Amino acid sequence: MTPKAAILLVRISDDDEGDQKGVRRQEADGRALADRLGWTIAEVITENDTSAFKRRKVKLPDGTTALRTVRPGFRAALDKLASGARDGLLAYDLDRTARDPRDLEDLIDVVEARTPRIPVESVTGSLRLANDADVTMARVMVAVANKASRDTSRRVARKHQELAAEGKPGGGGFRGYGYTRDGLEIVPAEAAVVAQVADWIVDEDRSLNWIAAELNRRGVPTVTGVPWNSRAVRSIVTKPRVASLRTHQGEVVGPAVWPPILAHERWEAVCTRLAQRARHADRSLKRWLTGVLRCGRPECGRPLLGWQGINGPRYWCATPRGGCGRIAITARLAEAEVERQVLDLLTDPGILARMHALATAEGTEDARAELAEDEAQLKQLAGAWARKEITFPEYTEARKIIEARIRESRALLVSTAPRALRTLLAGDVVDGWRHLTPADKREIVLTLLPDGYEVLPSDPMKPRRFDPERLHPVTAA
Repeated sequence: MTPKAAILLVRISDDDEGDQKGVRRQEADGRALADRLGWTIAEVITENDTSAFKRRKVKLPDGTTALRTVRPGFRAALDKLASGARDGLLAYDLDRTARDPRDLEDLIDVVEARTPRIPVESVTGSLRLANDADVTMARVMVAVANKASRDTSRRVARKHQELAAEGKPGGGGFRGYGYTRDGLEIVPAEAAVVAQVADWIVDEDRSLNWIAAELNRRGVPTVTGVPWNSRAVRSIVTKPRVASLRTHQGEVVGPAVWPPILAHERWEAVCTRLAQRARHADRSLKRWLTGVLRCGRPECGRPLLGWQGINGPRYWCATPRGGCGRIAITARLAEAEVERQVLDLLTDPGILARMHALATAEGTEDARAELAEDEAQLKQLAGAWARKEITFPEYTEARKIIEARIRESRALLVSTAPRALRTLLAGDVVDGWRHLTPADKREIVLTLLPDGYEVLPSDPMKPRRFDPERLHPVTAA
């Protein structure tokens, strides 16, 4: 079987420069192989700067936690192969596809669930799953690659431990502000900025936002060339390195070999002042669409989080939280658009009448019971997959059926309004909305749209300004 809609999966573990040259080379070689084989590539899934070995503690569908590799792109590829949306997988090499035996086993399950097997090929020839011999060889090679990664990880960890004990720089990453690339010498102009920022914080009690704005006004460059923001300002004066202290795994382990920019007492005074401010900070919810917006890229779909961007607050598929980093939208404009849609809905007499009718419908209690049963069955199904009692394709197919019933039940129960919505509907809706807390606003939006909104990628053919069409309501199927 020659694939007519294959996936080309490209991955690289480290992309310190952020230029994606590694994955681009893999894509070029993969497309060349596809041409030789007569395959049609329907989609390229890119995992740039993504490890196939490092594991993180994640919450499984059955509610338990475990260590897993976090690879949204790879998981999206498995889903599409299992569903039949894609009919082949091409990669550069076996270790570009999997370095964790569990990931390989999930791929094998998907490939063997179809008859004939889903074709899998690689540029180097190291990954083929056409028969039992290929599968056995892939298992052996992944086990070897996994051990090699473990050996490297252990050696690197031991080396960093040794460097930390000696007070030497660890290397890697961006150049630390105030120091040369090797981390051993002070950059005088930047050191003067660090000292000035410390004075503003301790002596003048200036806010971090004010300091960022002042540095931008003066044209002071950052290490990366992007404008200053409050996080960057905090970073240059609170990191222990500016007081000539060496850290390892987040803990100060002793004095460093490089000279200090701030005296130890001055650095402690800065940290103390900022900690005092944090204790009195307002930590109530501000970005009320957090939990409402989701990434609209099919291979991701993670929640967007309220985030302080270069040009102000935004909602972002945050890479530090496992997101793809490729979807963002201006917070203020997104909130205004969702608010407009919600108020249009709640001031429509027909919609209001339907909500009240549904609230008293005889089927409401039955829907609640069915919803509880389906949610319990979904957890049981996830547990069965986690215990390997069913295959991944079986789990995926059953999950779709149950989730469809859950969406139907939730759609019927949408009118069982929370306190905030009942209060809002009892008076002037528009005026009442203005007085709601951000948490209540979010609750109301999720009552009306339990699955929230997808934020779609920007249309490159449209002008670079806010496009409300990127906010796509997710309605019950």
